[in-house]
Amino acid sequence: MDKVPITPAGYKVLEEELKERKNVTRPEIVESIAVAREHGDLKENAEYHAAKEQQAFNEGRIQELEGAIGAADIIDPSTFSGDVVKFGAKVVIVDEETDEERSLQIVGEYESNADLGKISITSPIARALIGKSIEDSVKVTTPRGQVSYEILEVKYG
Repeated sequence: MDKVPITPAGYKVLEEELKERKNVTRPEIVESIAVAREHGDLKENAEYHAAKEQQAFNEGRIQELEGAIGAADIIDPSTFSGDVVKFGAKVVIVDEETDEERSLQIVGEYESNADLGKISITSPIARALIGKSIEDSVKVTTPRGQVSYEILEVKYG
């Protein structure tokens, strides 16, 4: 199995979710199933079927988390420095056409969250930024066409 890069903070979030799902959510669902069984006929018992569906989802997510943790290659960006974009970098870019600034952090697939400005290292914009430096211009193909960005700032840690 290929290793997948992840920051220490992202790894911790995965571990915490796994612990929560195994030690809290799983027992709660088992209890819900037991209570629903007491209501009789399981064929027409909506509570039972909902709890079983929850159980299947939770167990699937546990397997997904265990796989992600097993494949994780923890890379601490605080050990990096310089103005070249690498994994874990916090980058400020500006759209050269609209002058709109964006702050991004390049993270692993399992921890990306566009709403928080955390983009996956496999995303087109991250791939375009990797290896570039402050004041470099990069072109990225997006759904709205090709966009040019200038790198204003690169920070680690």
